[in-house]
Amino acid sequence: MSGATRDHNGRGNRAAPIYFLGQFVDRACIASATVAGAVMLAVAVTVTLSVTMRYIGIGGIRGDFEIVEMGCGIAAFLFLPLCQRKGNHVMVDIFSMAFPQRTRTILDQLWEILFCCGWVIISWRVAYGLIDMFDYNDRSMLLRMPTWIIYGFALFGLGLSALTALSNVIEQFVRPTTSSQTDAPQ
Repeated sequence: MSGATRDHNGRGNRAAPIYFLGQFVDRACIASATVAGAVMLAVAVTVTLSVTMRYIGIGGIRGDFEIVEMGCGIAAFLFLPLCQRKGNHVMVDIFSMAFPQRTRTILDQLWEILFCCGWVIISWRVAYGLIDMFDYNDRSMLLRMPTWIIYGFALFGLGLSALTALSNVIEQFVRPTTSSQTDAPQ
């Protein structure tokens, strides 16, 4: 009996130093996805109302396509952190399935590190885009909505995705190996 207690994710006592980071990332990812879902719901209601209004002959909502464009852009970036947390991004593991579990775990850690670096680089460049769009005071054609707002949401989603990938890497390093999991009491 090892005496190690396990939480609901199978992490042992070694995960205690990063427990709060993991909880923060989990909650932030869920909150971000919730906001994205609300934005998509608002976009769907806007399109439904606009089409219905056109059908009954009173004209549609002015700039409804701009609302759809901006809403979908915002939602896409806000869904990214939860996809990163859950590992639901596109993966091709045809070749890696033949490797032993230890090798696959190392490959997963490597990919999480690469994702983290990629999110940081993309965030850095989007930050410059945000500054440019804010300085140019660029606005949409019909509704005159500032386009820098999309960049702000994108920067938030990308930054949270980078933090999520970093948290995933740290959790994978402190996750007990399969041999110590079999020693734990059930």
